Amino acid sequence: MEKSGFDAVNVRSDFPSIHQMVYGKPLVYLDNAATTQKPRVVIDRLIRYYEQENCNIHRGVHYLSQQATDAFEQSRRDVAETLNARHSHEIIFTKGATASINLVSHSMGKLLMKQGSTVLVTAMEHHSNLVPWQQLCKEYGSQLLVARINELGELDLGHYLELLKKRPVMAAFTHISNALGTINPVKEMTRMAHESGVPVLIDGAQAVAHMPVDVQDLDCDFYVFSGHKVYAPMGVGVLYAKEQWLHQMTPWEFGGEMVDQVGFDETTFNELPFKFEAGTPDVGAVLGLGAALNYLHGHDLNLVKDYEDRLVNYAFKSLLLIPGIRIIGQAEQRSGLVSFLLGEAHPYDVGTLLDKMGIAVRTGHHCAQPVMDIYGIPGTVRASFAMYNTFEEVDMLCEAVRKAAKMLL
Repeated sequence: MEKSGFDAVNVRSDFPSIHQMVYGKPLVYLDNAATTQKPRVVIDRLIRYYEQENCNIHRGVHYLSQQATDAFEQSRRDVAETLNARHSHEIIFTKGATASINLVSHSMGKLLMKQGSTVLVTAMEHHSNLVPWQQLCKEYGSQLLVARINELGELDLGHYLELLKKRPVMAAFTHISNALGTINPVKEMTRMAHESGVPVLIDGAQAVAHMPVDVQDLDCDFYVFSGHKVYAPMGVGVLYAKEQWLHQMTPWEFGGEMVDQVGFDETTFNELPFKFEAGTPDVGAVLGLGAALNYLHGHDLNLVKDYEDRLVNYAFKSLLLIPGIRIIGQAEQRSGLVSFLLGEAHPYDVGTLLDKMGIAVRTGHHCAQPVMDIYGIPGTVRASFAMYNTFEEVDMLCEAVRKAAKMLL
């Protein structure tokens, strides 16, 4: 089953946290859409920073500050290379994808929104790519346009195109749904939006760990992701933005580092990318992000994607063999996860029983309550996969679900 150019068993040796027992059983960690575990190289990078390089960055003239600054900016170049950004100054470090989206909604809102302007999202968005735009529309007395999804969890492209004719000031959509696993045709969606003169933000939080991402090829105006979903520490995220927009946008936060000259009457802002990076960043987390991306790209991402796709398809087909299983989200193009229900059992009850058997899954609405409302359900059980998961772990998941079914159904 695993005979390919990708060796998940070897990869597992790089992740210390997955080799532990819970409730006397080996941990099967299938909550990767919420956060991934960290490879040893990332943990070691954090330790090295705090043991040898700990210092505030930029403007410092002494050795430690220069070392930390150089490492920080190298991480920015690593991110730019990962996304194939045209310039490293198109990479803005934030606290996470949520902060990145809020930055864009605030700054682009001030730049483009007028009374009655609209913003276009899809019905499968994570709250982080819904609520900021919703609140922006409320502030301007505007309408949030929502492109429909079908029963399989796929975007209705015809409806999306119809809504683009209303000329929203922004189209914001997810690359991969965190609740359904649907891969959106983001390149085509971006092309459609640009033909209508609409800039595009793509939420890539669930994509960067699972597939190559080329922002120049996608031609998106903005792309965001969180470090902790791509084997990096928590507390760091990325906003990629085309240079043309960054020059026009005003900062979201104000204070140290993002300024050039400050007086009591006037302040001028720093050059890119520092204009959008107020205050002291989580330097260690940024260095960890660089280490994580270098680790990830030490593997052939196309092989990683192929392996994970086969893993997800195997889980999909194996779960469907269990009586009472209903899979939520059956898009033809999917990645990363399987969301399911077990008969009429509440997802929380199923997840609790799986936990006692050593299987870590996520239960609930997955910060996508409107998606659950569309399906008329309170939530799902979500098993989400990473490059260190195995087919044997899928078998263990399915065996645990069968046992849970005997107790709950």
